[in-house]
Amino acid sequence: MEHILIVDEDIEHCAWLAKYLKTEGFEAMAVHEVDQGLQQALSGFYALALLNDSILMTGGLKVLREIRSQSDMPVLMMTEPGTAMDCVEALEMGVDDYLPKPLNPRELVARIRAIFRRMKRDYLAMPAMPTRDRVVVGDIEIHGSMRIACRDGSLIELTSVEYSLLEVLLRAAGQVVSREELARSALGRALGINDRSIDVHISSLRKKLGHHPGGLERIRTIRNLGYLYARPLRLFGENVKVE
Repeated sequence: MEHILIVDEDIEHCAWLAKYLKTEGFEAMAVHEVDQGLQQALSGFYALALLNDSILMTGGLKVLREIRSQSDMPVLMMTEPGTAMDCVEALEMGVDDYLPKPLNPRELVARIRAIFRRMKRDYLAMPAMPTRDRVVVGDIEIHGSMRIACRDGSLIELTSVEYSLLEVLLRAAGQVVSREELARSALGRALGINDRSIDVHISSLRKKLGHHPGGLERIRTIRNLGYLYARPLRLFGENVKVE
């Protein structure tokens, strides 16, 4: 049974959520203060943390920063209606996914299970020994065996989801990749109605990659279709280099 940590100020909501998660095969514990949430998150006991954005704002995102500096535990953020929480900033800091309140409990469980499936898939895909699995497009290169990305030889700090998105886009450089395909590959799930998760992750990834030399945008939005990684001008007509 997977143990889930809930960090939320709303005591009644936490009680309801913990009870529902138990019916779905999870064991949940709720805490309502930032410092206690951080202590529990770093205990190594939990498989996933559910963090409410209002408590993150109160704690200056301390919980999330500390978790990401010391742990790879997945984090799903619950967003309050009308709050000023910057989802892009949270995703840049390592949130795996987010879901607006009021929560649809079935969708929440589906998101949690999708995160666990992706983690299992990434773990099983890791080779016992490093392999030659390098993709180079212009000044960006990724190394599949180590799941790292570099720009001009310098490491780019990416979350697991951002790396997965970049890998899909680079392998299809010059071609449109649908939002649905990106969601299946990077989030391990289908997109729901009005689900902007992929768009927020792409926004964060764009910031970290910057533009091509010369100012050309790397990841272009193709309206009603998806996203395209634009190859630099000197690469048009050439193939993506994969080793």
